[in-house]
This record gives sequence, structure tokens and C-alpha cells, in this order.
Amino acid sequence: MEARDTELEKELDVTLQARRELGAEYEPALIESFLEKLDQRLDATVDRRVRRQLAEQQMIRARGARPGGAGAVVGENFGERFGFAIVSLILAVPLSGIGVGAAGLGGLIVTWAGIVGVNAAHSLRGLSRWRRVRNDAEPDI
Repeated sequence: MEARDTELEKELDVTLQARRELGAEYEPALIESFLEKLDQRLDATVDRRVRRQLAEQQMIRARGARPGGAGAVVGENFGERFGFAIVSLILAVPLSGIGVGAAGLGGLIVTWAGIVGVNAAHSLRGLSRWRRVRNDAEPDI
């Protein structure tokens, strides 16, 4: 970074020296030239950062993780989460009947505590995976 700053300082010094030598009538052209060089440097820096971020995302994909942080993980796992919830509700009906038949109200409470616990564990597993992928996918810009 310091080398680029030094190069930019040299460009500015050259521009100012040329302005002193050529006079005020060339000032707009000199400023335009300097700003054009500055714009090219900024474009190069942005291009380099974008290429680095794309390369990091490709590495994440190659390792089997999902790129894009939170939105991608939550969006792509929606089907899995929805399916799990549906299966839990479908199994809740016969399990509730078995719990009530075996132990009355206590059995029903234990059955639903188990259903809620399994769903909570599944949600927390997805949340920890979401955080891990999100932290791995954040760029170092």
C-alpha cells in the first residue's frame, strides 16, 4: 500500500511541477490527466479486490460450503427445515396418543417436550452451521 501511495505522490509532484513550468492555462488539462491516473488506480484496486473475493467464494464452494453468507444458507436449507417441521408434526399425533395412553397427561407433556427438544436441536444445528459459513465467507477487505 505504501508503494502505491508513494507512486501517487510522485504523480502529484510531477503534475504540480508541470503546472509550475507550463503555467495556469494548462492547469485544467493537468488536473484532468492526474484524475484519470487516479481513476485507473482505483479501478485496478477494485478489480483486484473483486477478483480476490470471487476466488475466495470459489474456494468455499470447492470445500463444499455454501457461499454468500447468511442468505444463501438460510434460503438453501429452507426445504430441509420445512420438511423436518412437517415430519415432526405428523409424528406428533401418534406419539401424543401413545404418550397419553401410556402415562396420561404426564406422558403427553414428556412427548411434546421431546418433540420441541428435537426441533430446537435441529434449529440450533442449522444456526451454528449458518454462523460458521457466514464467518468463513466474509471478505478481508
